[in-house]
Amino acid sequence: MVVGVLQLHLAVPEAMSLKDKRRAIKGLKDRLGGRHNISVAEVDDLDEHRSSVLAVAMVANDRRFTDSCLSKIVDEVRDQRSVTLVDYNIELF
Repeated sequence: MVVGVLQLHLAVPEAMSLKDKRRAIKGLKDRLGGRHNISVAEVDDLDEHRSSVLAVAMVANDRRFTDSCLSKIVDEVRDQRSVTLVDYNIELF
């Protein structure tokens, strides 16, 4: 069993309020969760209206598959218009 954890540090440059940020982050979480077999949660910068930290968790039985899927998620987040990927970290256990 392999557990993959992806931490995404995001900027939300268009957000003028927490409501704007939460709308953008919720949309991103819903899209990612719907397309991939993952769990997504906002884990830091909850009260900052222009930044967010998301954690993505995935469990699988193949290390290369897990790494590949998490890398695809990073690429997908890079293509989003509502957020800007600042940094990310992938860990496999």
